[in-house]
Amino acid sequence: MTDPEPSRGTPPGSPSPELRASDADREQVAEVLRDALAEGRLDMEEFGERLDATYKARTYGELVPITRDLPVAGAPAPAVSMIKGPAETRGDWAGRIVGGEPSSQWGVAIMSGFERKGRWRVPRRFNSFAFWGGGVIDLREADFVDHEVVINCVAIMGGMQVVVPPGVEVVVRGLGVMGGFDHREEGVRGEPGAPRVIVTGFAFWGGVGVERKLTRAERQRQKEERRQEKLERRAARQEELEASRREALEGRSPHQDALGQAHDIHRDAMEQHRELLRKQREDRDARRQARHEERDERRDEREERRQNRRHRD
Repeated sequence: MTDPEPSRGTPPGSPSPELRASDADREQVAEVLRDALAEGRLDMEEFGERLDATYKARTYGELVPITRDLPVAGAPAPAVSMIKGPAETRGDWAGRIVGGEPSSQWGVAIMSGFERKGRWRVPRRFNSFAFWGGGVIDLREADFVDHEVVINCVAIMGGMQVVVPPGVEVVVRGLGVMGGFDHREEGVRGEPGAPRVIVTGFAFWGGVGVERKLTRAERQRQKEERRQEKLERRAARQEELEASRREALEGRSPHQDALGQAHDIHRDAMEQHRELLRKQREDRDARRQARHEERDERRDEREERRQNRRHRD
């Protein structure tokens, strides 16, 4: 008789959902959740709920459903390096200059507003017009029809914001009359293969802003990279301490060895408890930081709407 096949999402070697889960199993599930948060598969509320359930889980049967709908289905995942390769770190520009037909070529706001953000295809020339209104042209997650694109902005008693990802070369050639164009992002060399964005147009009693900004997922990924590096440094220091302790234990009597082993067991248990508390604290800090970022974004949006209303008045 063959052994029963492990159920979907059950960790290898642990086919029974009644088996008790270890701290390492819970931490591996937590890593899957952190990856899903960084990739945008979970929002902060879902992440917090699932993370709490992970650290409260006692058996594999309680761990399996937590990640069942994620790419690594429902089980502790092997350690995944958070360090991206050269192409991904540089934005994978070859995969984002795709040619073809653009998603949109115009943006118009008359006593209102418009947005172009998320995944969209930027044409060789995108024209925008705002009169007593405002617009946001966000290129951070966009694909590009050509290596050089022109964003033409005409703002009359209104404002526009052009958001570009890091690595893109920006050239600003707009003219402002009782208004202005933001030139702060000029002069930064673009990465090899990255598109060139030329911002042109005219602003009268209005303004056109240009800024470089990471996406929220990219900010979260960088935060996870820093956290991973911190954990690796801590593990290296712990290994050095263990090596020093082993050297000091050589030549001790059996009674001293027994006392030392009991001390080591107690120390390891306390260290695991402290590590669990640290992880919970870091996760709470991450949720708090995400709430602060969402609050800041809402405040910026309110300020932008307030400015647009002032322009209309």
